[in-house]
Amino acid sequence: MDGRDTDLKKELDATLQTRRELGEEYESALVDSFLEKVDQRIDSAVERRVRRQIAEQQMAAARDSRSPRTTDSFGERFGFGIVSLVLAVPLSAIGGGVADLPGLLVAWAGIVGVNVVQAARTTPGLFTRRRSGKDDAWED
Repeated sequence: MDGRDTDLKKELDATLQTRRELGEEYESALVDSFLEKVDQRIDSAVERRVRRQIAEQQMAAARDSRSPRTTDSFGERFGFGIVSLVLAVPLSAIGGGVADLPGLLVAWAGIVGVNVVQAARTTPGLFTRRRSGKDDAWED
């Protein structure tokens, strides 16, 4: 038994003692008073648990919102690739028509740059170097 249970037991003992002293005519009022105290204890216990669970959920949500999104769905990647290729045609035409080969190269450098940034955003660690367990030196 913990402290709350012993307090409730004392309340019950006091209620029963009061009932013995006052008689049966006050029994329903005493029982109602005791039940009200029990309800208050239950409500406070439930409220503490609910507050704790809400706090835990908020902490989990805060942790999830801080972590970067590791991957996008296949549809998003596929759609970005299609849009990139569709826009490449008019950009190539404009770049090539205005500045010939240098304009075409600048247009395609921009297209490739946008796609590299998108790939880096959707795939963390894509451009980091992976080290193998072996040395790069030749072994004899």
